[in-house]
Amino acid sequence: MLVYNATKQQFIDDVRANRIADAIENEVARRLNRNSPRNEILSWENSLRFMMGVLLDEGIPASAGVAIEYNIPLTNRRVDFILTGKNHQRDDSAIIVELKQWQSVEVTKKDAIVRTQLGGGVRETNHPSYQAWSYGALIEDYNETVRSESIRLVPCAYLHNMKQGDAINDPFYAYHTCRAPVFISPDALKLSEFLSQHIKYGDSDNIMYRIEHGVIKPSKNLSDALASMMSGNAEFLMIDEQKLVYETAIDMAHRAANSGKQCLIVKGGPGTGKSVVAINLLVELTKREMMTQYVSRNSAPREVFKKRLTGTRKKTHIDNLFKGSGSYVNAEPDTFHALIVDEAHRLNEKSGMYQNLGESQIKEIIAASRLSIFFIDEAQRVTLKDVGTVEEVRRRAAECGADVHELELASQFRCNGSDGYLAWLDHALQIRTTANTDLEDIDYDFQVFDDPSAIRRAILEKNRKANKARMVAGYCWPWASKKDKHAMDIVFHEYGFAAQWNLSDDGMLWAIADDSVDQVGCIHTCQGLEFDYVGVIIGEDFVIRDGRVVTDAARRAGQDRSVHGYKTMLKNDPEYARSQADQIIKNTYRTLMTRGQKGCYVYATDSETREYFAAYARSQESTEREEASENTETLHGLHLPTVTRDEAVPFERHVPVYDLSIAAGDFSEMQIADAEYWVELPDFMRASPDLFVSRVVGESMNRRIPNGAWCLFRANPGGTRQGKVVVVQHRAIDDPDHGGSFTVKLYQSEKVEEYGEFVNQRIVLKPQTNAFGYKDIVLEDELEDLKVIGEFLSVL
Repeated sequence: MLVYNATKQQFIDDVRANRIADAIENEVARRLNRNSPRNEILSWENSLRFMMGVLLDEGIPASAGVAIEYNIPLTNRRVDFILTGKNHQRDDSAIIVELKQWQSVEVTKKDAIVRTQLGGGVRETNHPSYQAWSYGALIEDYNETVRSESIRLVPCAYLHNMKQGDAINDPFYAYHTCRAPVFISPDALKLSEFLSQHIKYGDSDNIMYRIEHGVIKPSKNLSDALASMMSGNAEFLMIDEQKLVYETAIDMAHRAANSGKQCLIVKGGPGTGKSVVAINLLVELTKREMMTQYVSRNSAPREVFKKRLTGTRKKTHIDNLFKGSGSYVNAEPDTFHALIVDEAHRLNEKSGMYQNLGESQIKEIIAASRLSIFFIDEAQRVTLKDVGTVEEVRRRAAECGADVHELELASQFRCNGSDGYLAWLDHALQIRTTANTDLEDIDYDFQVFDDPSAIRRAILEKNRKANKARMVAGYCWPWASKKDKHAMDIVFHEYGFAAQWNLSDDGMLWAIADDSVDQVGCIHTCQGLEFDYVGVIIGEDFVIRDGRVVTDAARRAGQDRSVHGYKTMLKNDPEYARSQADQIIKNTYRTLMTRGQKGCYVYATDSETREYFAAYARSQESTEREEASENTETLHGLHLPTVTRDEAVPFERHVPVYDLSIAAGDFSEMQIADAEYWVELPDFMRASPDLFVSRVVGESMNRRIPNGAWCLFRANPGGTRQGKVVVVQHRAIDDPDHGGSFTVKLYQSEKVEEYGEFVNQRIVLKPQTNAFGYKDIVLEDELEDLKVIGEFLSVL
């Protein structure tokens, strides 16, 4: 939608006659059905006068087109100023000018983000060059007319009140200022020259009209880019019932395009793959030229998934595919083919900073799209304003006339795939009664610590492997470091422990930031995301008294918005208020304690609470000790965690243990995979499908491998074996230590040239020992039967 459209000359005449602001205000009221605030009118009067000065350049034709306040379809974004015409090659061109009245900015450490005076305070906001470029990218990605008719879009920004440009042009922002140059007050003539370079001739072909009335659908470049990002990205692979949900949603999208409005509700607990399916649907529906967006209330999953897809923290085209749940307040009905709502339990009733916009986020999303998909786990509602329930979606869908279909994701892929852990956690947090009253037979690393410094050391150790371990806590400590960068937020003097909440520098990317492991995250920065290990600090809002859970929302920090409104609710209806707060607090710790795929470590500030959870952990340790004792004889001397074949996570967490003394016959890959016991390697070693562990018996290699040592080997090593310690098998071998047809020795081969190629003439397997009686094993006959089983890597 366009508010003002004229030629350059008409625009200049309107500005000089002081009627431009009135003209725009009237059109805003008529077309957008809203009144314009006084400061907005003043900004038009001010900025457009500066633009008139720039356009007085005679190099810019009088018949060039001027468009003001162009509302980009599918968004609530408006382009301040567009100049249209033809360039030197007579190509249709449109220059997008982002206008700002800022006088100064500060550089931040965030990509495309500056800090400036806004709304009565200093706030972070998008760099205007990025803003102008993103508008151009958005139009090009979704406007088929712009693409098919080759309309060139040229973005730039004009900060006409700014005198010094060092910060706005800081090299940190060069990536964006190169794509969309920024001009400040002293650059007025440069901006005139820039415009005249791109608009040489007038707009004789109604360029702005064609843009405004263009066909809206995603570009192939955009869908190709998305598909490329997904290709080979293991984090987004779908399995089992995830595929069923995915295919059902695709069918419903096509059905919705040709018949009535559709609504799909997908229920699933933590780690069931809701986000994986959501991202896959976003990519596939975009590929099918359907207008689709990924929606979430919490910005953390949006930012992390964008980063994981692109591999960069820089803002790119795909930013436009990820939206907040309050983006559809004024959306036209059925604007989108599909809106995919992740973490739908976090949806609010109203939108906006002051929660005063719209009627219902759920209803607005259903109304704005032909197919709406809601991924919900009601047990993850963690604020008093969260209204995302299955029943509420059903009710709103009925109001919108949408057909509702429901599916469930049940298989657990987090918490080591253990539904038992989730059931036990619900039991322990007293959320619901379950049959899982203890941690016995649950393969999940759950530990309770008496010292917060000890849990931090454990998390730091786990994080060294893949930067996938973090500390989180209930929001019971004020965020002092938000204002004072040197202040500590969570302090336990008696333990010498002090930590800050997640710093604002990383924003919602805290969960994957390189140096954020020293900080403590909260529910808002980790919900919807996962780690390998999570360390949870339970505050005074959740304590155990005489075996019963006692929650107290008043122990939350004053800055915690999740229980905002609790005090008023408490006055009006105490019982209801306590019930709601109790659910929110329990859900919060349930969510925090399910962020770890492999383990959860807990420290509770209250000693009785700590003992309550420690009793469960001791029970689990007792069971594990009993199991371990059964393995002691078989795996004597192997001092690493071992599990049976059924309990193993093959080649992700565990590698097989194979006793060479029983390796009679063919030592095949199949035998390795069928090993009875599997071992978890130390954190500094990464498991992979070609690794196995075995024990070396005897003194023939005692200079490098002690008798009886358990060692790590790489199976079927490629490349030269010359000079390496290897496990080999051959019928002629009669190992002096165990009498088998295989041995571990230093490998040396002697080659001769035959018909232009070097072939083995004989192979010598040399012991590396100070013991008496060992000699080289020399193989000269039937060398083709010799099999190198593995390469020695390390003693464990």
